[in-house]
Amino acid sequence: MARFTNKVSVVTGAGSGIGRQMALRLAGEGSAVLCADIDEQGAQATAARVEELGAKGVGLGLDVTDSDAVKGALERAVKDLGGLHVLMNNAGVGSGQGWDRTTDVNLSGVYYGLIHACPMMAAAGGGAIVNTASVAGLHGLVRAPAYDVLDAAHLEGVAAYVAAKHGVVGLTKQFAVSFGPTGVRVNAVCPGYIVTPMTEKARTIEGGTEFLTSIHPMARLGQPEEIASAAAFLASDDASFVTGVAMPVDGGYSAR
Repeated sequence: MARFTNKVSVVTGAGSGIGRQMALRLAGEGSAVLCADIDEQGAQATAARVEELGAKGVGLGLDVTDSDAVKGALERAVKDLGGLHVLMNNAGVGSGQGWDRTTDVNLSGVYYGLIHACPMMAAAGGGAIVNTASVAGLHGLVRAPAYDVLDAAHLEGVAAYVAAKHGVVGLTKQFAVSFGPTGVRVNAVCPGYIVTPMTEKARTIEGGTEFLTSIHPMARLGQPEEIASAAAFLASDDASFVTGVAMPVDGGYSAR
């Protein structure tokens, strides 16, 4: 497939995990990709892999909690790569960062991408945005028994993560409604537990992997490529009449 030929995409959180696979999937289908991450070396490594696939890649250090920097990254995509057709609003942190950091990255960072990208895309005739939410944006977060639910820091982190991801789903719906008439589509993917650096701690505590596997009816954890595949569908013309959707990609977690 080459659903993104002659298109330009921006992927935040592209330095590893789901974001890296999103960038590679888009590049594999013909898109030029600006790969942004707070880990600039990781972003540049992903951009190098994009180029190995025959697409144009740019690696950029980006803190998504800086609204001006987010706007600048989108503008650079237009200037250096020739447009802005797809945004994967993917940068995020796990639940161990505390309330302020978690909501700043996971919620405000998504908002900054939307508030800057949507008008740019609308002015150019349309585009597609995919936000990375979570099953934690649809439900409460089930944690392994080894966690102390009365630990204040743990509770703060989980509450912040769930609140932020629910907020991402709300932003997705509102921007889809607001910008629908302009040709800009906004959707979200809601991953279950995926084998990425972000879930490493949860997977490596005593009994962690077994517990996480048990709460997915498919009896396994997801892979980053599976989230990238769903996101690519939502960003493509195959989903041309799909907007405002929060799609679980979770091995049945949400169906329990």
